[in-house]
Amino acid sequence: MRSLVKILKFIGYHPLASKNRLLAYSRFLSWQIRQRLRPRPEKVTFVESSVLIVERGMAGATGNIYTGLQEFNDMGFLLHVLRAGDTFVDIGANVGAYTILAAKNVGAAVVSFEPIPSTFAKLQRNVDANEVQGSVELKRYGVGDAAGTLRFTASMDSVNHVLTAHEQIDGAGIVEVPVETLDQLLQGRQPVLFKMDVEGYEWPALNGAKSLLASPSLKALIIELNGSGHRYGYDEKTIHALLVTYGFVPYRYEPFSRQLKKEPDYYGPDNTIYIRDVEWVEGRVKAARKYRVLNVNV
Repeated sequence: MRSLVKILKFIGYHPLASKNRLLAYSRFLSWQIRQRLRPRPEKVTFVESSVLIVERGMAGATGNIYTGLQEFNDMGFLLHVLRAGDTFVDIGANVGAYTILAAKNVGAAVVSFEPIPSTFAKLQRNVDANEVQGSVELKRYGVGDAAGTLRFTASMDSVNHVLTAHEQIDGAGIVEVPVETLDQLLQGRQPVLFKMDVEGYEWPALNGAKSLLASPSLKALIIELNGSGHRYGYDEKTIHALLVTYGFVPYRYEPFSRQLKKEPDYYGPDNTIYIRDVEWVEGRVKAARKYRVLNVNV
């Protein structure tokens, strides 16, 4: 019951879904009924011509069914700042919501990382369903500060993570995957934007991305700093300090007004948008076309 109340509150207060709560709640109810009567993967409309193949238990994807854009501010920022021909890097892509928005809706080139084999297959499925194979490069790698292998949890949906020595998890829920630095894997790429969601492993991942962070082409990044860094023994203030040394500043973005608000610090537990060239970004978001989501222009 508590989780149901939490979901309903999330839908009710969501900036986009709240504009038509009846529609949003009906989408939630319809999905729940269908999946209980006949649980199976479904192809659902995402944004305009894009689709997602979603199945029961995908907490990181089903929110898009209910609200249109689950992470509204960050997904809206991606849609407004990217252009066709830009490169976007999706680190910790899960089943590919950000990847599909960038490749299908915007027309950007995408490099998408997902280390968990079962999740990677679902990411591939969404790329195929949207017919964007030619513009998306999929990499089944974890990212860190050195090449090697790491053990990951594999049965925790959107919160799969690098396994620590102290975690007690059944062996069936663990996979060993190759790990490489982002600088090595992205040689020759000049991304405009990247999104990083690696469930607390951001510090090693960013320390393997020094060339990426220093690249003048990189204008902004979206990163989840939700307190999970303690799992690996560091405070996420160190990530904020690192990004500041590269000239990045935290901002909040409001997609309806297309306004950027400078923040003094990162704002967990959700994603934080860091921007290095705010004038360039402001020009992009103000000039971006509108996208139709849940019968609302964004």
